[in-house]
Amino acid sequence: MSQSFLDRLCPAVTGGGFSLEKDWVWCGSVVADDQGKYHMYASSWSKELAFSPHWLTNSQVIHAVSDTPQGPYEFESVALEPRGEGFWDGRMTHNPTVHRHPDGRYILYYTGTTYDAPFPTPQTPASPKLSKIEARGNQRIGIAIADNPNGPWQRFDEPLIAPQPGKWDGWMNTNPAAVIHPDGSVLLYYKAVAHSEDLLRYGVARADQVQGPYTRLTDEPIFNFDSSNDHIEDAYAWYSGQSYEMIFKDMAGGICGQKMAGVHALSDDGVQWRLAEKPLAYSRKVTWDDGTTTEQPFLERPQLLIQDGKPTHLFAATGSMPDVTLFDHGKLEHTWNMCIPMK
Repeated sequence: MSQSFLDRLCPAVTGGGFSLEKDWVWCGSVVADDQGKYHMYASSWSKELAFSPHWLTNSQVIHAVSDTPQGPYEFESVALEPRGEGFWDGRMTHNPTVHRHPDGRYILYYTGTTYDAPFPTPQTPASPKLSKIEARGNQRIGIAIADNPNGPWQRFDEPLIAPQPGKWDGWMNTNPAAVIHPDGSVLLYYKAVAHSEDLLRYGVARADQVQGPYTRLTDEPIFNFDSSNDHIEDAYAWYSGQSYEMIFKDMAGGICGQKMAGVHALSDDGVQWRLAEKPLAYSRKVTWDDGTTTEQPFLERPQLLIQDGKPTHLFAATGSMPDVTLFDHGKLEHTWNMCIPMK
C-alpha cells in the first residue's frame, strides 16, 4: 500500500512561513526561481479592518521572499494592486496560486472582484450588501504573467471563465487550482455556486495555453457527495507522473472525518475523481518541530511547493483565536501562512 498524503507530512516549522504585524495574511503560494530564492504570493489587507468580510473588499496579492522554502519570508512588494472599479479585478485580488510555466514564465492564477462603492475603511466598514452580494457575486478567476518573479505582472481585461446562469456555477467563480502540462495546456479547477446561499462545489475547464480560452469539460461538479458533505473549497491540484492528485478542504467534515480538515483525491484523467484510500490529507491538529502540538482554528488555501515534480512543502493559511471550535473568521486575532515540510 502506498504512503498516504498525511503520512508524508513532517512537523510544521516553528517561526517559518510568513506573517505581518499590522496586516492579515492569507492564501500563501510559493515558487522557486533560478537563483535559489523562494517567492511567496499571499493575500493581505489591513488589520484596522475586521478579517471578515474585508477579505472580499480590501485584499490584495503581495510578494514575499526567503532564502529557504520554509521561510520566514520577508515582505517585498505588492504584486497585484487595486486598479480601479472599471476592471473585473480592480478592487480586490485574492487566492493567488503561482506556477512556473514550461517556458520559464511565472503564472499567477488569482481571484479578483470589483464594486462601485468606496473602499471600506475603519470608519466606514463594508456593508453586508457590498461584501456578501456585490463583491462576492462579482468574483472571477484570472491570471497574471511575468518573466521575473518580481514582476512586472501582465494582467488581462477579461477573467478566464464566466458564470453560467441557471447552472450549478451560475453566480461566481473563485479558488483557482491549475495543472500546467509540459506542452503548455492547462486543467483549471474552480470553485463556484449557483446562488448566494448555495454549497461550494468544484468544476474543471481546459485550455491549450494559460491565457485561454478555457472550455468546461463537464457540465456538473467534479465531485458529488451526499447532502451537506457536498461542500468543499480551497483545492490544489498537481500531476504526480502516475496520476492527477488534489487536496481540498472538507467544510462539514463528512468526507475525511474532521471538520475543516483536508481531503486527498486521485484521478487518472483529471476529470473523473475518486477519494484516496486514506482520504485525510491533513488535520487541524498540528505537531510543530519544537515538540508542541496545537489545534489550529483553520488550515485553509493549502498550497504545495513542487520541486523536481514532487511536493516538498505544504503551505496553509492559519491563525489564532480564543476558541478554536468556533470556526468564525471574525474571531481571528492574528493570521499567518505556515509551512509543513514533506517527506
